[in-house]
Amino acid sequence: MCVLYAQCGLGHYIVYNAAVTSCDLCLLSPCCSGIMAALWHGYQRLLFRHPWKVQIITAGSLVGLGDVISQQLVERRGVRGHSVERTMKMMAVGFCFVGPVVGGWYKVLDGLVSGSSKSVAVKKMLLDQGGFAPCFLGGFLTIVGSLNGLSKEEIWDKLKRDYKDALITNYYIWPAVQIANFYFIPLHHR
Repeated sequence: MCVLYAQCGLGHYIVYNAAVTSCDLCLLSPCCSGIMAALWHGYQRLLFRHPWKVQIITAGSLVGLGDVISQQLVERRGVRGHSVERTMKMMAVGFCFVGPVVGGWYKVLDGLVSGSSKSVAVKKMLLDQGGFAPCFLGGFLTIVGSLNGLSKEEIWDKLKRDYKDALITNYYIWPAVQIANFYFIPLHHR
């Protein structure tokens, strides 16, 4: 038995119980066997029961994982040089800022532009990248600077120095990702 959760256009969850041998949502073959399938379905159940909490925990975990990847693969710090404190700070930013703010924004955005067509995905991306991303980036950089002990003046100087380049870099990466996100990924998985 494979339990699938979906969300309709109004945001209501629909539960499907089906005897299946594979599942397009899992991207696993076969779907209902193995530890990865069990973990995926456990995640789905938790997401269905506690969507807000799970999305926030997921965001914090992913931001923390991103910091680990940055320290190990980009900065090549090694295990001994890894800053656990920095990773914990980034996870806190994910739990307390990224998860709630982005999760809330996606709900607002789905209310502003409903549907799931390609043109709807492009409209959502334009609103996201034109309105939300610049504000979010400023907030993110300010919070990270504050957690790193910078003064108000130092944060302001850092914003003046780095904000434009960070936003331009954002525009190289995120518009295409967000179009795919808004077109293929249901709201409860964003």
